[in-house]
Amino acid sequence: MADITLISGSTLGGAEYVAEHLAEKLQDAGFTTETLHGPLLEDLPREGTWLVVSSTHGAGDLPDNIQPFYDDLNEQKPDLSAVRFGAIGIGSREYDTFCGAIEKLEVSLKACGAKQIGETEKINILEHDIPEDPAEIWLGSWIILLKND
Repeated sequence: MADITLISGSTLGGAEYVAEHLAEKLQDAGFTTETLHGPLLEDLPREGTWLVVSSTHGAGDLPDNIQPFYDDLNEQKPDLSAVRFGAIGIGSREYDTFCGAIEKLEVSLKACGAKQIGETEKINILEHDIPEDPAEIWLGSWIILLKND
């Protein structure tokens, strides 16, 4: 089992690129990783550490590829008390529902007992043409929190 399972939800690929970039950085820091783009709940370990990266589209909607995962969380309400997670949202501040998808995922994960490590990183694509850059900065702090948890 990987030390950290990265889960991405993406419409145009931005969150996938961020997840893959962070997987490389985590490997450089000595972690093993597995990256899953739009996984189903049954594809995920029920323990360990997850890093969830999701873009938002429409009026705070989840990307189509992660919607089934979200639906399963809310319908099955699995016991995720052995899961720690971090969360990164990508969106545009032009919308009232800025990073609404990651907020929905965060609420659902916590409702299933998962423990969030650190604050959710919300990346405004209007300020950051390359969302990997602020995500990488956040990751450095998150790794310290992981090690101290």
